Amino acid sequence: MDSFHKATFGIIVPRSFTASGAKPTGGVLMNDTILAIDLAKTVFEVAVSNRPGTVARRRRLTRGQFWRFVEKEPPTTILMEACSSAHYWGQRFEQIGHQVLLLPPYDVAKYRKGQKTDRTDAKALLEAHRNEDIRPVPIKSPDQQALTSLHRLRSRWMASRTAGLNTIRGLLREFGLPIPVGAKRVVPQVTAWLDDDTVHPALAPVLRDAVQEIRDLEGRIQRIETQLGALGVQMEDVRRLRTVPGIGLLTGTALVAFVGSPRRFPSGRRFASFLGLVPKEFSSGGVRRLGHIHKRGDVYLRMLLIHGARSVLCHAKRCKNPDGLRAWALQTEKRRGHNVAAVALANKMARIAWATWNREEDFHTQSL
Repeated sequence: MDSFHKATFGIIVPRSFTASGAKPTGGVLMNDTILAIDLAKTVFEVAVSNRPGTVARRRRLTRGQFWRFVEKEPPTTILMEACSSAHYWGQRFEQIGHQVLLLPPYDVAKYRKGQKTDRTDAKALLEAHRNEDIRPVPIKSPDQQALTSLHRLRSRWMASRTAGLNTIRGLLREFGLPIPVGAKRVVPQVTAWLDDDTVHPALAPVLRDAVQEIRDLEGRIQRIETQLGALGVQMEDVRRLRTVPGIGLLTGTALVAFVGSPRRFPSGRRFASFLGLVPKEFSSGGVRRLGHIHKRGDVYLRMLLIHGARSVLCHAKRCKNPDGLRAWALQTEKRRGHNVAAVALANKMARIAWATWNREEDFHTQSL
């Protein structure tokens, strides 16, 4: 693992607090107090617990009061939901000696009793912390947050571009001006119709604005992809992940940004399950029933992997002598159809990515 990745994408420290008392964490003696914090923009709810299952005291603090309160506390365990601003506060709290655990909001919500309030949310954090099966979310570093933000902005601008293209298609279709299939054909075709006055005069000015908006979005997307490419060159893990078929620049940088470290997962199957690429299970007694994929986890990562799998399938059909992975994908497609084969291949790609990433080795088809 390269030095940039080690410094940027660390591995979360395992839970060191137990109900029996204090444990040393990073050379600092942690006391047996737990702070459960319900984050907000301006008003923060803090529940202080000295023993499991109880709340010793509560504090409702403004943003300024909140930081001063936590800063005065001796090194302890702090619980927060992995939501907006949680990574920022987690970084600051760790700098002053606290151990921070970010719990998944989906799991915390199951422990909320009564109506949703700041008080019940803080109490739910304390209850969820007692369940060792709930795995904390790693705290993102500022560099990792920046890489994640680039992907989020690109995804948003891609959605705006698609919406704009579809709007233009629909409007012009009403005037008997259909545009051929393909996103790249819309702007040139509309520009040509605007230049020869084919478009209705009342609609022409706003269509010019719409076309210019799409061009601006495409320029922004291109600049982000260039920036991602520059960052990807500096990361050995991204280069290594790109040796896996179907994983390119976007998928490689997204995995490093959103996942952080493969060592969070004990196996490739756990990693694929984290991405929502394993089937739902409806089992009872001695009967095991598997259904569709459960689609939990990050939608964006799953979408990138499935699109990459579709690309591998399409190119496999053109290969005269496909390797083992592509031959398996083609056989699966014949048996189950294109869509099922694409998801199955995405699952296999995720497992290969985990193994490649975890072992710090490039992928070779001979290893299959």
